[in-house]
Amino acid sequence: MTKPYLLGIDQGTSGSKAVVLDREGQVRGYAYRSLARVYPRPDWVEQEPTAVAQGVAQAITEAVGNAGIRPDEIAACGLTSQRNTEFAWDGRSGQPLANAITWQDLRTLPILEELQTLPLAQEARYRLGYAPGPYMASLHLAWRLRHDPAIRAAADAGYLRLGLSAAWLITALGRPSAHIMDSSLVQAMGLYDFRQHRYWAEWLDWIGIDERPLPTAVPTIHDYGALRVTAPNGQSADVPVLAMIGDQQAALFGHDCRHAGAAECTHGTASYVKVFLDDHAPKQEKINVYYAWNLDGRQTYCLEAPMSVTGAVIRWLRDNARLFDHYEEMDLLAASVADAGGVVFVPAFTGLEVPYNDPLARGTLLGMTLGHDRGHIARAFFEAVGYQIRAILETITGDAGVVVDQLLVGGGVSASDLACQIQADLVGLPVLRPTFAETTAWAAGVLAGLGAGFWESPQALPPLPGTHTRFEPQWTAAAQDAGFARWQRAVALVQAWGRDY
Repeated sequence: MTKPYLLGIDQGTSGSKAVVLDREGQVRGYAYRSLARVYPRPDWVEQEPTAVAQGVAQAITEAVGNAGIRPDEIAACGLTSQRNTEFAWDGRSGQPLANAITWQDLRTLPILEELQTLPLAQEARYRLGYAPGPYMASLHLAWRLRHDPAIRAAADAGYLRLGLSAAWLITALGRPSAHIMDSSLVQAMGLYDFRQHRYWAEWLDWIGIDERPLPTAVPTIHDYGALRVTAPNGQSADVPVLAMIGDQQAALFGHDCRHAGAAECTHGTASYVKVFLDDHAPKQEKINVYYAWNLDGRQTYCLEAPMSVTGAVIRWLRDNARLFDHYEEMDLLAASVADAGGVVFVPAFTGLEVPYNDPLARGTLLGMTLGHDRGHIARAFFEAVGYQIRAILETITGDAGVVVDQLLVGGGVSASDLACQIQADLVGLPVLRPTFAETTAWAAGVLAGLGAGFWESPQALPPLPGTHTRFEPQWTAAAQDAGFARWQRAVALVQAWGRDY
C-alpha cells in the first residue's frame, strides 16, 4: 500500500514545528518545541546547533505520536527554515564547528561600515536582491573568517560546510544526498547573484571564501536526502526529504498567493509583507526581491519588505515596560479604548525598514498626556503595524507597479481580531486571516507531497485547512489619509532625532 502521510517541518527563530498531513492536506498530528537563544555579549545573538536539531527531532516524534501513525507510513518530508541564521559544520564528521549566528545579531556592524566604502556595495542590492545589513549570513561568515580560527582552518583545509538550518537538520538528523539547498534559501545567505543564478565571485573574494563550503542551489522539489523519524515507542524510519523552501516563501505558498499581485503578511518576531510576482524580477531600490519557488523548471519571484520588530516589541512591552503580564492582555488593553487618543507609537527599536530604510531611527511614543493609559499605548502599537503595512504597499505600487487588492495575514499579532480590523481600516484593503495557523509547515508538507506524486501539479493541491475570517475596511478614505499623514509626521521626527544624535 502507498504510504499515506506527509511530514512538514518549520524550523524558526523562536521554535520548531512539525505537522503530519494526510492525502487531503488535513493535519493529523502537530507539535512545537521552543528554542532558546544564546547571548555571549551585548548585541550577539546565537543558537546552539545541537539544540536546534534536538528540538526538531522532539517535535517530529510528538507529531507522529499525536497522529497515531508509524514513521514508515510517511512518504516524504518537506523542510522550511529561518533565513540568515547560518550554521557551520565539519563536512567529514557532521559536527558543528561553532554556534549559529542569528539574523538578530549585530556584531558585523563594523564590517558593514567597511563595506559601504567599497564599490561592491553599490552593486549588492541589484545582485543579491536586497541591501547588505548586519543580519546577513554572508557578513556573519566574513566575521567568522576574521575572528574564529576554527572556521578559518576548516575553510582552508576544505572541510567547512555552511548552510541555513534546513541543510543542517538533514546533516544532524539524517543523511543529505549532497551539500545542497533550494534556491530561495541559497539566495537568503547573501552570497548569490540571483539574477545570474550563480554565486557572486567578486563578493566571495571580498569575504575571503570560495564556493567549496557553500551549498549548491537546486529546485524547490528535489532529492535532498533523508531524515530519521522516530515515534514515541522507538520505532523509526528514514523518510525522504523531497522539498525545501525559505520560511517566508513557504508562508506565501501556503496562503495560496500564487498569482501576480497576491499579497501576504506574516507576523512573528518581525513582520514580512510579501507580494508574488510570477517569473519577473524587477530592479528595485527600496523593496527586496527574492526567489519565490522553482517548480517544474520555472523560477518565480516575490517582493518582500520587513518590519524588523513586531513580536519583539510586544515582548518588550511585557517584559521591559511591564505594560501587561500575559500576551492576551494586550488585546484587551487595546480594546479598552475607542481609539489611540492621539498617541502615535513609532516602534523603531532597531531602526525603520521599508520605505524609510533608516537604521538610526529609534522607538518613540508621541502625543502623550496625563489622561492616557496603557490601553492607548497598546492601541497605538496596533495602529503602528497597520501604518507600516500601508507604507510598504504604497511603495510596492509606486515603485513596482503592482496593485494589491487584499491582504492575507498570519502569525503573531494577527490572532487578534482588533489588530486585523485596525490593519484593514488603516490600509484600506480587506484583510483575510485563515483559521488554520500553521501555514508555513503545511506548505512544506504539501510541497513534499508534490515531490512524492500525491498531486500532479500545484493547481491540484488541496486548499489550506479551515476557512478565513474577512475584515473589511470601515474607515473613510479621508480618515485613512489623515491618520497616515499623522504617522508620517511622527516618522519624520524620529528620523530627525536619529540624525541629530
